[in-house]
Amino acid sequence: MRDGQRSKQQLLDAATAEFAAYGIAGARVDRIAASAGVNKAQMYGWFGSKDGLFDAVFAQHLHRIVDVVPFTPLDLPGYAVALYDSYLTDPELVRLASWSRLERVPVGDLLSAHAGLADPKLAAIARAQAAGRIVGGIRPDEVYALIIALAGTWSPVSATFTASPQDSAADHERRRAVLRDVVGRALVP
Repeated sequence: MRDGQRSKQQLLDAATAEFAAYGIAGARVDRIAASAGVNKAQMYGWFGSKDGLFDAVFAQHLHRIVDVVPFTPLDLPGYAVALYDSYLTDPELVRLASWSRLERVPVGDLLSAHAGLADPKLAAIARAQAAGRIVGGIRPDEVYALIIALAGTWSPVSATFTASPQDSAADHERRRAVLRDVVGRALVP
């Protein structure tokens, strides 16, 4: 990797941490540039503005946010549990998506500007519904949203309780069992 590319990636990495921790409004360009060892003029040259930098960070991580866990429409309870685990091991992804929701897309489809990103998952849900493997009568996008919401019950952006990797193994297993049970009862015939 050339020095310019390396510097740009260091800037994106530093910005990822900053935006995940503080959001768009709370992030400070001075901290990002200092952490990355890049001058602000170069940052503005690459991304135009702090908003442009957030857009680049979000775009870089968007596929990871959506595809951090392989989607398994025939095991929705297992998918929900895998999402729970991913929120423990990579909380920055859920925080970035949440900041985008809070500061950019307050209503509607969070991924609307990134057309088609979730389409393969929605099509797989529709096929599984047609085969009787997932309950019918609920739109595929709503099935997907429900699974994500349930898996996020203990995520870094939960309004009630945020799980930590340091929680006991018994606590994590109890939460995983609850997710398996609730998702199974709600969405699997």
